[in-house]
Amino acid sequence: MIKSLRISLALGAALLALAGCAVGPQYQRPPVDTPAAFKEASLSPEEARHWKDAQPSDSMERGRWWAVFDDAPLNALEEQAMAANQDLKAAAARVGQARALQQGARSDLYPKIDAGFGPTRQRASNASLGLPDDAANAPSTLWRAQAGASYEADLFGRVAADVDAATADTQQSEALFRSVQLALQADVAQAYFLIRRLDAEQELYRGTVSLRSQTLGLVERRYAEGDISELDVARAKSELASAQSESLGVERQRAIAEHALAILLGKAPADFSVAQRPLQGIAIGIPAGLPSSLLERRPDIAAAERAMAAANARIGAAQAAFFPRLTITGALGYESSQLGDLFQWSSRSFLLGPLVGTMLSLPIFDGGQRQAGLDRARAKYEEDVAIYRQTVLSAFREVEDNLSSLRILGTQTDVQDSAVQSAARAAELSHTQYREGSVSYLDVIDADRAVLQQKRAAVQLNGDRAQAAVNLIRAIGGGWDRAGAATASL
Repeated sequence: MIKSLRISLALGAALLALAGCAVGPQYQRPPVDTPAAFKEASLSPEEARHWKDAQPSDSMERGRWWAVFDDAPLNALEEQAMAANQDLKAAAARVGQARALQQGARSDLYPKIDAGFGPTRQRASNASLGLPDDAANAPSTLWRAQAGASYEADLFGRVAADVDAATADTQQSEALFRSVQLALQADVAQAYFLIRRLDAEQELYRGTVSLRSQTLGLVERRYAEGDISELDVARAKSELASAQSESLGVERQRAIAEHALAILLGKAPADFSVAQRPLQGIAIGIPAGLPSSLLERRPDIAAAERAMAAANARIGAAQAAFFPRLTITGALGYESSQLGDLFQWSSRSFLLGPLVGTMLSLPIFDGGQRQAGLDRARAKYEEDVAIYRQTVLSAFREVEDNLSSLRILGTQTDVQDSAVQSAARAAELSHTQYREGSVSYLDVIDADRAVLQQKRAAVQLNGDRAQAAVNLIRAIGGGWDRAGAATASL
């Protein structure tokens, strides 16, 4: 028995020596075409010297990036969203699930040990014992108290590959959580600025309604004096009602936007309201950074890259299925036909090796199942590579889009301000000429409509600039380091 045990141990030791022979491809991040600079953010020679290869740092602290807007109500709303948004809590729960799966995969690196106690009542057949059919054969009871252990020697890296895949999955879930967090922060800021823009439009319409009410009073007095016809009165009433109707339309849009913001904060719309506060001009500097820093900071890019790493590790696990598996099992304890003798030294027993099957198993034929699993793992890796590269391209486009939006919106705002001033001057002249009787009321209506149209366009441009600023911050991955960054002024 001792000799047999030594042979088994020697065989196990020899097989364990193969544990370092892992199979599967070594993971290397696929290259992507990265421009030296953003098209919409020209770098100076000094800034260009800061170019470097991208190093993943999506987990770095972004900070309270919304603080650049210097808006206390926005700061408070962002903090509320971080604490109560249900989508963010769901993403955090998914991270917890991934970590649990990772821990489960890591458990296969260690032996499994269990213990048991109890009797076995059995009766072997006479034929199995070589007895005549009519021979006496009483059933027997066997008591056992033993501890068992099992361990799969990771000869070709299957377990290690599963652990690597689960680890990459966990890192992907963490990156996706940060992506949800960044998206939530940006959505809150965009919803807030939309409400403020609508507040500015409502303020504009309140002024317009007040002005047209005064104009209606003037027209009615002139009509009563016989200076004009009733047609001008009807037109004045129509313009006043039109402004009131449009004001109600803005009020409806604001209510919907406020309800959407409440949901982002994890609140019922009935329990939430935002005080009226018209949007004013915003002036901040947002560093666009370098393309390499974009790859470092974007959490969705990090998630796509970790998905590739997990898929690569699963190729190794699929390849390891073609090689032998060594499962070491054993049991040590006591066996006795009498409970009182169970823990006697003479009742000791041990088992080295599986009760059923063999210690070392080698797959030979499975109808192509393992090859199909390997082909699927390789195809999944190729899919994740394509998704990763597409994610990078989309990130570059988003940054370029918002850099160009901010640049063009800045110029457009200046032009629009001139249009507002010209329209206001034309309206002032038309009112004067109408009072003098040199122009018709249609000229006054056209001039007033132009003023309202130009002012509303100016308000909407301010809102668009705020939205583009938030979108750019989202596109560059949240916060930033001002060193070597190309700044886009808003």
